[in-house]
Amino acid sequence: MSVTAIAAAAALALTGCSSSGSTKSDGGSSITVFNGATGTITENFNPFSSTALQPTLGVIFESLYWFNAASDQDPVPMLATDYEWNEDGTQLTITTRDGVTWSDGEDFTAEDVAFTFNLVNETPELNTTGLSATAEATDENTAVLTFTEPSFMQEPSVLGNRGIVPEHIWKDVKDPVTEVNSKPVGTGPYKVKDFNAQSYVLEKNTSYWEKGKPEIDEVRYISLETADAASAALLAGQVDWMSSFLPGLDQILKDHDNLTYINTPAMTTSIFTCSNPDLGCTGPQTDPAVRQAIYYGIDREQLNKLAGGGFAETASPTIILPERDKKWISNPENVEAPANADAGTAAEILDAAGWVEGNDGIRAKNGERLSLSIQTVSGWSDYISLNDAMTQQLAEVGIELKPTQLSWNEWNSNQTLGQFQLSLDSIGLQPSNNPYFTYDKWYNAANTTAVGESAIAGNAARYDNDVVNAAIATARATNDEAVQAEQYGLIQEQIVKDLPYIPIYVNAMLTEFNTDRATGWPSNEDKYALPVSWKSWDNGIVLKSISPVK
Repeated sequence: MSVTAIAAAAALALTGCSSSGSTKSDGGSSITVFNGATGTITENFNPFSSTALQPTLGVIFESLYWFNAASDQDPVPMLATDYEWNEDGTQLTITTRDGVTWSDGEDFTAEDVAFTFNLVNETPELNTTGLSATAEATDENTAVLTFTEPSFMQEPSVLGNRGIVPEHIWKDVKDPVTEVNSKPVGTGPYKVKDFNAQSYVLEKNTSYWEKGKPEIDEVRYISLETADAASAALLAGQVDWMSSFLPGLDQILKDHDNLTYINTPAMTTSIFTCSNPDLGCTGPQTDPAVRQAIYYGIDREQLNKLAGGGFAETASPTIILPERDKKWISNPENVEAPANADAGTAAEILDAAGWVEGNDGIRAKNGERLSLSIQTVSGWSDYISLNDAMTQQLAEVGIELKPTQLSWNEWNSNQTLGQFQLSLDSIGLQPSNNPYFTYDKWYNAANTTAVGESAIAGNAARYDNDVVNAAIATARATNDEAVQAEQYGLIQEQIVKDLPYIPIYVNAMLTEFNTDRATGWPSNEDKYALPVSWKSWDNGIVLKSISPVK
């Protein structure tokens, strides 16, 4: 389909918007956001629900603090202004903000904070972060959370990943698990104006606690049929904010002075391996030597050009972001993965492990060919390109790669159940930038299970290393960053050697903006929030930071 035809289709899909896509009939300011929604939109503004509409968290409901995933900075006070742990990490005292009201005019107090956390604690289906705390409001501005064990590392989930709800409404909700919450009452900068299955509109909360914010009167979230339609809508001036990989982006925007973009890579595209034969993994990838050979056998610079559009950034074998979080990488030699293939090193590793080159160039050991299947999702064009290129690259070192394309459901099920050899996926965007959350989720043996059982908590690689498990436990029990850094160094020594997740690159995260109607968007010079249009929490920061063009 041509761009012109796609634009026409996009215009039809945007019925209900003006020709500009962002001007209110009364002359007020408005912008249109595409956050990746396709097809029918299902109404759900329940801040406890895993399927809540994305602006529910951060735009309508707020957290106590906000954690910026785009840069290394301290948590930003939101509904709280201070917090303090007791010495052993079993009690967290939170001071709530004065002068905040709910969008229905009722006062916000520490009672609402205590109610929210007690509701989560008492309702297992809502407790997706493993919270183990009870809460009490000791006065109007003080809430105290008491944990059953040292819980310093629950801090980001408690402070930054929990939408606070009004007790005066939610105490009467019959089932907080299934509640749709069609008329949400929050403290955020916007509230729901109207909703339908193709789009919904939020209007500014005129009683918002941060005076003078927000400045944009209305925000429309839309659904489109395809990403191509969204791109065409952006070029036609019908979308003001979207996040999409557009091949040839610089050339596309050259003739559109009103469009700009930012790239905020934060997710490490990696080859996930089912690595642990003791938990039922089978295949050559269970040999660490094979995983190391793959690590050295791929040419990341070429992969970036072919699949990443040149926008990807360098990854680290520690799975820490080298640009943002280099301070946590203990060994300078592990800051960056090699840019180019090192076939010689890969061959030496395989030779030493007993993998012998066959007549067809593919190695074998004890009668087993070094042939590996790698799965990805149909339609993930960049990942499909990665697989095609890596198939050729790894053949040079005697590894046969056999890509398969599956539906998202089948791909996800295989990965969760451990029914794969290799799988393309990404690691990133944890509750805070502290490496603990990545290491605990993906490398802790407590978060995995045998092949055939669901490892939904993470650790799809079925990785189990006693040194790593012990270091994660030690880091969890302290808020001393020096102690944590020492433990992360121990973890890195092991995972760089074992490579249950083989890093390729930190994938591009492109976000495009229309500057005709709003200014103040995040930029490469000022990454005041992670700007991707699909990111909860950060959406609220961006929307209250932009201003209408005068």
